[in-house]
Amino acid sequence: MRGSARSKASKAVSSPRTPAQDLQTLRDFLRYAVSRFNAADLVYGHGTATARDEAAFIILEGLHLPIEELDPYLDARLTTGEREQLAKLIEARVTTRTPAPYLLGRAYVGGVGFRVDGRAIVPRSYIGELLRGELFASESNLLIGDPRRVRRILDLCTGSGALAVLAALTFPEAEIDAVDLSADALAVARINVEEHGLAERIRLLEGDLFAPVSAERYDLILSNPPYVDAEGMAALPPEYRHEPALALAGGADGLEIVRRILAELTTHLEPGGGLLCEIGRGRERLEAEFSDVPFLWLDTEGSEGEVFWLTADTQLNC
Repeated sequence: MRGSARSKASKAVSSPRTPAQDLQTLRDFLRYAVSRFNAADLVYGHGTATARDEAAFIILEGLHLPIEELDPYLDARLTTGEREQLAKLIEARVTTRTPAPYLLGRAYVGGVGFRVDGRAIVPRSYIGELLRGELFASESNLLIGDPRRVRRILDLCTGSGALAVLAALTFPEAEIDAVDLSADALAVARINVEEHGLAERIRLLEGDLFAPVSAERYDLILSNPPYVDAEGMAALPPEYRHEPALALAGGADGLEIVRRILAELTTHLEPGGGLLCEIGRGRERLEAEFSDVPFLWLDTEGSEGEVFWLTADTQLNC
């Protein structure tokens, strides 16, 4: 009787089992993560758009598996260390509201991987998709013409350097200048440039927009500048507050940096060149202010009217 009583008492005070103990397969962790994320009402947008996609990214990247395919691994049993690792990542995503790429130190744009941390915004520009698509990457190169003609590219507000790297991969004969105001962001960009073996083709420059390049001209200018307006900055979800405010805040109406780019654009474009610029949801305001400018809006799989193209012969009254 005494032994039975002690056994019951021991069970009564034993610690509850942890997710790392109860969950066994990758499928188990996927279901668990989706449930946790939905219950916590997390916000996405740093490379994923749903709880399932976020969970899949954390699981695959956390286990160093190819991020393109989840299904082949769903029923794989995990080691104790792997289960503990995934449980910690899922818990951290819920309790800290940190974007998954920051937790994992990795982000992907157009299938290309980049190192990332809190010193730079998580790369996610729609320009990356456009650079890898038929408008630029195909043989016809519908916007820029002969891709071999593109010899010099400028990436303004480069952040982690992702667009500069993608541009170098798309235009293998081009040299790229990548500019950012943040020394911290450029430190991250340097890591990515070196990891992709592009240090001889990409020059990283610290400064304010066109200032570091003086009067130099380019065949293609890219920019994903800060474009969140003041109202949007005040209402940022916790996930976005982990990113540098400098990389997000675009002034009262979100177009402060865009106006400055347009004001100097024609002096930095070679004949036949163009600007590819992302502005978020400011299309209506921009078109109202520059009513005579023929913006060409380029839609992507996840965006509509958020990226425009302007050519060197555009007359701008800024």
